Amino acid sequence: MKNESRNVRLLWMAESSAPGWTFLTNHAQVLVCIAHDPGVRLRDIGERVGITERATHRIVTDLAVAGYITRERNGRRNHYTINTQLPLPDPILREQNVGELLEILIATHRSEPRLDRTGTSG
Repeated sequence: MKNESRNVRLLWMAESSAPGWTFLTNHAQVLVCIAHDPGVRLRDIGERVGITERATHRIVTDLAVAGYITRERNGRRNHYTINTQLPLPDPILREQNVGELLEILIATHRSEPRLDRTGTSG
């Protein structure tokens, strides 16, 4: 019982000491969600990122207009394809492309890569 109470306190301390900011922008987080599941719904992306569905829609539109993703209607759902060859829009990261960033962000301990270099996610 005493050990369980200590674990609860440690968990609370870790959560309460977390910074109020993130390393990744909402745009990057939305892109990661799409890379994990190309058929993901806007509602689900919003829940994962912690933003409204309307904000998610704006970000997906931004990414599509800039060419980072394409949307294809599949029945009542969208299917997204990521253009992994585009350079990152950040001034200090223009040497890297979206695919290289996503390889890092969605890496697993598997030996084969999650993304191919042909401009599609896999």
